[in-house]
Amino acid sequence: MVETARTVLIVEDDPNTAELVATYLQREGFATLIEHDGERGLRTALDRHPQLVVLDVMLPGLDGMEICRRLRSASAVPILFLTAREEELDRVLGFSLGADDYVVKPFSPRELVERVKAILRRVRPLETSSSPVLQQGGLLLDPEKHKVSRDGHPISLTGSEYKLLRTLMTTPGRVYSRSELLRHFYEQEEAVIERVIDVHINKLRQKIEPDPAKPVFIETVRGFGYRFAELEE
Repeated sequence: MVETARTVLIVEDDPNTAELVATYLQREGFATLIEHDGERGLRTALDRHPQLVVLDVMLPGLDGMEICRRLRSASAVPILFLTAREEELDRVLGFSLGADDYVVKPFSPRELVERVKAILRRVRPLETSSSPVLQQGGLLLDPEKHKVSRDGHPISLTGSEYKLLRTLMTTPGRVYSRSELLRHFYEQEEAVIERVIDVHINKLRQKIEPDPAKPVFIETVRGFGYRFAELEE
């Protein structure tokens, strides 16, 4: 069963927290699904195809990190981690597994809802038929079809990875600082560390580069940020 485009799955073992999140999301027009353990949460995410998953890290059965890892092997659904753990290493690990944002308990329900909206705005941008196909050195990004391929072979990207690649490919040779990319992707920049951009870049390189150790598409400009190489067609 495929859910409507406004459905959010909440995987949270505390019933009060889950209901609080659901109530605030419903006020903004979202439909919600709730699961209280990791196994059921993963199964519901794969079976019901929600638009976004709010995922607690500390869960009975499978923890949130493992659920994220398994989801990312099969789905590009946006994931927002909800957790009491605020150490930088935990946040970086979550982003490295493919999470799109990270909210630390205790939290403001209104802020969480705004973060959900922000994620959906950036990972599912409105595409139009007038958007040109971007192609550099065998790498092709088709905005109309929301597809990426290299030498004719399709590449599966998460929503954040797709938007990051599109931003860089749109202006080959232009250097983006990490803070600039943070402002572009995260409306509430103060809650996100710059290392998150490095994590996204590394994940993207693993998927699009012939040899991620020697990238030819996304170049590092040391001390500043990243740019997409100017390549011949």
